[in-house]
Amino acid sequence: QPVESGGHSVQPGGSLRLSCTVSTFSLDHATIGWFRQAPGKEREGLSCISSTDINPYYTDSIKGRFTISRDNAKNTAYLQMNSLKPEDTAVYYCAVDLHVFDPQRMCVAPSDVLDYWGKGTLVTVSS
Repeated sequence: QPVESGGHSVQPGGSLRLSCTVSTFSLDHATIGWFRQAPGKEREGLSCISSTDINPYYTDSIKGRFTISRDNAKNTAYLQMNSLKPEDTAVYYCAVDLHVFDPQRMCVAPSDVLDYWGKGTLVTVSS
């Protein structure tokens, strides 16, 4: 199961880096995605990256501010979040899938389709 870390309270304009680590299987051939769920809203696919690390997908609301990356040697994926806004406040989840290979397809897939989900990490953006 993926384990997220790095969530914190931060002021608007600040930065955070989230990590997603798996200790029970290799991520080498997995597609990995970051999702978030704000209070009262549905879970949203933010960014997903394939095993080849080519053409990651970003949803429009985070383009230019967030960057997804992966380090297969560490079996970890990251989400670098810059220029954070209050509307970025949410629980951020990592998902891992071994059967969906297209990043955009993963990011828009229903939650119950994907193989593994972490328990989430809370990001609060507030002054």
